[in-house]
Amino acid sequence: MITEATRARFAAEVAKFPPEQKQSAVMACLSIVQQEQGWVSPGSEKEVADYLGMPVMAVHEVTTFYNMYNQAPVGKFKVNVCTNLPCQLRGGAQTLERLCSTLNVRVGETTADGLFTVQPSECLGACADAPVLLVNDRAMCSFMGAERLDRLIDGLRNSESQA
Repeated sequence: MITEATRARFAAEVAKFPPEQKQSAVMACLSIVQQEQGWVSPGSEKEVADYLGMPVMAVHEVTTFYNMYNQAPVGKFKVNVCTNLPCQLRGGAQTLERLCSTLNVRVGETTADGLFTVQPSECLGACADAPVLLVNDRAMCSFMGAERLDRLIDGLRNSESQA
């Protein structure tokens, strides 16, 4: 499951900590797994645990505590919509509803073509830009009213068709 290239990336993260604290690299190792595989499977959790010399349950606790780790396969574009109060007061519920309607999915589902997964999210830390959403845990999108949301979805679809 975990390749030698992945292990080399793990080693680079572990090297940032004193040898007796290599477990501190658990979040970085889980992020690497997710970047390479798209999600963190139970088998991957075990491999990370074995690599870091920690109990599998301790790794699983990290995976399940943070919503940035996918515990099941997701679409090519994971879209997290902030559902906290500042975003709600500025149209966050409507943004989530429009996104689901546009993609013909319910919250938490993936489109039939495997391109999009829609998830709610806790605060994304950009309250002044509400409503906000995060694409693939990396790209923050601000002021996501209907027009901007439609442009984003069209742009992501077009990027996929040109790939």
